[in-house]
Amino acid sequence: MKTLGVDLAAATKKTAVAVIEWSNDRAKLAHLALDVDDREIVDLVGNCDMTGVDCPVGWPDALIPFLAGHLNFDAAPVLEHDGIAGRRLLAYRDTDRFCTAQTGLIPLSVSADRLAHPAMRCAVIQAKIAALHGPQPRDGSGRLAEVYPAAALKIWGMNGRGYKGRGIPEAERLSLLLAALEEQAPWLDLAGHRDRITASDDLFDAVIASLTARAVARRRTLLPDAGHAQAARSEGWIHLPSCTLDDLPL
Repeated sequence: MKTLGVDLAAATKKTAVAVIEWSNDRAKLAHLALDVDDREIVDLVGNCDMTGVDCPVGWPDALIPFLAGHLNFDAAPVLEHDGIAGRRLLAYRDTDRFCTAQTGLIPLSVSADRLAHPAMRCAVIQAKIAALHGPQPRDGSGRLAEVYPAAALKIWGMNGRGYKGRGIPEAERLSLLLAALEEQAPWLDLAGHRDRITASDDLFDAVIASLTARAVARRRTLLPDAGHAQAARSEGWIHLPSCTLDDLPL
């Protein structure tokens, strides 16, 4: 099995990918790249069994009628979201609220934060993937799944905070995180890329996304139940690991 992790930025710069090959209870980092364009991502998706992308793959269901109502001067669907509680339904998806309930982490809003820019690129990439490899369900039941490295790290007992940035404190935190990952996952061969990963939080997130993709492929994530299934199909679903790191290579 080969899994791909994508830490998607709004543009090629700072977009990172990591491919992990799995065999005989071991795993090896087979490919690691930074500043990756759409074409390489689509090609890698076609060559891997499962892809985990650190980016929303859809928008809140409530946002579409709200915007359509505003465009067409139809007050009813707009006034349904009067007040802060109503606007939260426009800003956060069902899976975002589920993730917060499970982990205490609040994902960035795909419609009301800078995360919207990578999400627009992600939508374009999904269309390109569909043209070459077939449409991929947004709930992760195909070969593409939405992942959240910070949440995966927390579930796996690591504090995924304070390592993003170019300062000395962030670099030290990232180095400690990678050391913790190596200690908890001795079966993972970084193939000489340790220094590159400690120098880039984007590359680190891509590795965590690839590890989470393995959990998705093995059906070892929290899947949407009947109450979440419909929203997951349209809005997307963040796959949170339901297993330990030790379970991944098995």
